[in-house]
Amino acid sequence: MLYINGEWVESESNRSFPVYNPANGEVIGEVADGNRKDTKEAINAAAQSFKTWSKLTAYERSSYLYKAYQIMMERKEELARLMTIEQGKPLKAARNEVQYGADFLLWYAEEAKRVYGEIIPAPRRDQRFLAIRQPVGVVGAITPWNYPVSMITRKLAPALAAGCTVVLKPAEETPLCAKEVFKVFADAGIPNGVINLVSSTNPEEIGEELLSNKSVKKITFTGSTNIGKLLAEKAARYVKRISMELGGHAPFIVYDDADPVHAAKGVSLVKFLNTGQACISPNRIFVHRSIAEEFTNTLIERVHKLRAGNGLEEGVSIGPLVNEAAIEKVDNQVKDAIERGASLKIGGNRMIESGLDKGNYYAPTILSGINKEMKIFSEETFGPVAPIIIFDSDEEVMQMANDTNYGLAAYVYTNNLSRAMRAFEELNFGIIGINDINPTSAAAPFGGMNESGLGREGGREGIEEYLETKLGGFSI
Repeated sequence: MLYINGEWVESESNRSFPVYNPANGEVIGEVADGNRKDTKEAINAAAQSFKTWSKLTAYERSSYLYKAYQIMMERKEELARLMTIEQGKPLKAARNEVQYGADFLLWYAEEAKRVYGEIIPAPRRDQRFLAIRQPVGVVGAITPWNYPVSMITRKLAPALAAGCTVVLKPAEETPLCAKEVFKVFADAGIPNGVINLVSSTNPEEIGEELLSNKSVKKITFTGSTNIGKLLAEKAARYVKRISMELGGHAPFIVYDDADPVHAAKGVSLVKFLNTGQACISPNRIFVHRSIAEEFTNTLIERVHKLRAGNGLEEGVSIGPLVNEAAIEKVDNQVKDAIERGASLKIGGNRMIESGLDKGNYYAPTILSGINKEMKIFSEETFGPVAPIIIFDSDEEVMQMANDTNYGLAAYVYTNNLSRAMRAFEELNFGIIGINDINPTSAAAPFGGMNESGLGREGGREGIEEYLETKLGGFSI
C-alpha cells in the first residue's frame, strides 16, 4: 500500500512487488508498486497540506514529533524484528537502529522551537532589517536499504520540524520498514498530506517526477555517489535545493603509539557492523609497521569468533548481504586483491554451510599486503572485508588516507594528543572518530566532503537544510 494524503491506497497501476528476506530468500510480503501518477498525487497532497502545516507554531509541530517518538519507543521491538527479517542485520543492531531513529524525532521535537530569526542593524535611521527563517516547501526524500528506519527519521524529523511536507520514496529492498515508520507518524496524528509514501521498483520514474515537479522545492537523498551525481545534475536544471549523503571510503589509521589490541577490537566492531554495509564503514585499515603483526593477529582472533546467520538467532553477529549483486561485488574485490599479491588471512568466500546457501552470506574477511593497484584500495566495498595497509610515517599515511574522491568518515587511533589534533585537521573527511568507532548522534552533524555529499543531517545543521532565509527591510 502507498500512503497518500492520509490514506493507505493501492497504486494507480494496481501492481505490486514482493519483498524478500536476504537471510533465506523467502518472500515476506508485498507492497504497492507506485508510478509517476501516484507520485504526482502525493506531491499535490503535500503541496496542499503545506499551506496549513507550515502555519502551525513550532510548539504545535513539536508536539507531533514528541508523540511519534513515544510511539516508536513503544514499538521498538516490533520494528527491530521486522528490520532483521527484511534487511538482515542482527536483532541487537536492529534495536540500536530503532533507538537511533527515535532519537532524531526527540531531537527535532526540540529543535523545532529553536528556529530563530534576527534583527540586523541598518545604515539608515529610518530603516530596520528583520531576517526570518521559513520552511522551503515540499521535500522529495529518497532513502536507502541499509538503515531502513533511522534514515527515514533523519530526514522526516527535521523537515517536519521546519514546517515542510514530504514525499518519501524508500529503497525497493526495505519498503515494509518504511510502511511501519509511516504508521508511527500516522498514529501520532500527523495531518493528512503532510507525509506521503510511494514505494516503487522504478526509482528513475519516481525521481524524475520529484525533480521536475514545480511544487517540490528540495530533494534529500542518501545512496550511491553515482546516483547522487545524476540527481544533482537534474536538480540543477530546475534550481532545486538538494542535500545528499553519498558513498564513503573511510580510512582507519592506527599509529605506532596506539594500543594495537584495543585498536583491533575497535576495527572488528565497526568494520563488520551491518556486515560492512555502512557508508562510514572502514574500507582501508592503515597500521604502522611496528605494531602490524600484533594488530593483525588480534583482528584475526576477533573475526574467528564472529558467527554468521539469521539475525533473529541468538549470538549471530554477521547477517547477510542485501542481494546477489552485493556478493559478487565483494568477491570480485577480494579475488582482484589476491591476484595482485594480497595475502588472505581469513574468509574470502561465500558461506554456504548449515543452510547459509539460501541467503546472501559472505565470510568476514581479512586481507593484508594491500597496495594502490588493487580495486579495494580505491573502490568502496560495502561488505565484510578488512584490507590492511602498512605505513611507516605520518606523512605517508596522511597522503594515502586522503587519496580518494570520497570524504565521509575517517578513524584515528593514537594516544598522542598533538598527533590526534593534526590528523583531525588534515584528514579531508566530514566525520572523524578519534579513538571512537561511533562518532555519530542525532545531536551531531553528519555528512561528507568531496564526492561523499552535500549538506549535513542531524544536529543544529540538520534543520537548516529545510529552511529559507527571508529578509524584511522596513522604512519607518
